[in-house]
Parts: sequence; structure tokens; C-alpha cells
Amino acid sequence: MSEEQTQQLLYQMQMLEGYFSELSQKETSIVSIIREAVSAIQSLKTIDDKADAETLVPLGLGTFVKTKTIPNEKLILNIGAGIAIEKDKDSAINFLELRLKEMQVALQETSNQKQQIAASLEQGKQQMEQLMAASRSKK
Repeated sequence: MSEEQTQQLLYQMQMLEGYFSELSQKETSIVSIIREAVSAIQSLKTIDDKADAETLVPLGLGTFVKTKTIPNEKLILNIGAGIAIEKDKDSAINFLELRLKEMQVALQETSNQKQQIAASLEQGKQQMEQLMAASRSKK
């Protein structure tokens, strides 16, 4: 293998390492979304339909306000792209469960891509080692 081919292999490995890093970040984001979805679903399921149930509403930066829930009221649900809609509790739970399934599929796909990239990187490392061994034996 020529020096040009060696450089090309090294470049490919660097690109794969960058892509692997991006996939790892994506995987971390997806896991965070999954945790948030699970938490939201559990919270919605535990909300009582009784009047005057107290709850805490986050305002930001660790600040909360005590409030009372109103039974049978609609929830505001962010559906993406800055759009929020009103849904009843059961519809909101169904929407979140669907979103959760989508995120689980995305996590699996990302994990599969990472495995493929890791295999390609391992193959590239083996080729590099063979090249190094071949160049040492020539000297």
C-alpha cells in the first residue's frame, strides 16, 4: 500500500471517529428525551381527577409555584416546531407514548449505526497495524 493510500485510510478513520462521536452525542440526547417522556407519562398517570389537588409548577431556575389542578381540564402539549395544542389527559398520554416508541426506535437505530462504525474503525486499525508491520519488515 502506498503512502497516499495510507493517508487516505487515516483520513477515513478520522472521519469515522468524528461520526462515532456525533452518534454518541445523539444517543445521549435521545436517552434524555426518553427519560423525560417516561417521567411525563408517569406524572400524567398519577394526576388525580379530583378537584383541589395541589401540585408544583416549575417556573425556571429551580423556582416553583404551588397551584391546584382543575379536574377534566385540557393539557397544553408541545408537538414540535414551536406548536402547542390542547389535549385531554388520555390523548396526551397516548401522544407521549407514541413519541416514546419513536425515540426508542431512534435509539436502537443509533446504537446499530455506532456498532457498524466501531466495526469499521476496528477494521481500519487492523489495516493500519498490517501496514506498520509491512513497513517495518521492509527496513
